[in-house]
Amino acid sequence: MTDLPRYEYVKLADAIAADIASGKLPQGAALPGERAMTDLYGVSIGTVRRAIVELRNRGLVATLPAKGTYVIAEPDSAS
Repeated sequence: MTDLPRYEYVKLADAIAADIASGKLPQGAALPGERAMTDLYGVSIGTVRRAIVELRNRGLVATLPAKGTYVIAEPDSAS
C-alpha cells in the first residue's frame, strides 16, 4: 500500500509531539496561543485548533479555558 498524504493538522500535531518528546517543550510548558501558532507554523487557525484536539486526544496537552494549553506529558512518554 502506498503512503497516503497526512492532513496538515496531523503534521502539526506530530511536530509539536516531537518537541515534547525531545524535551524542547517540557511538562508544564505553555504552548503559544492559537493566533501565534498560525504565524509560527504558517497554517490556518482551524488547523491549529484541530492539532490541539489531536494532542489532547494523545494525552500530551490539556487546555484550560481562558488560560491556554499546557504540556501534561513527560517527555519520555510522548514518543
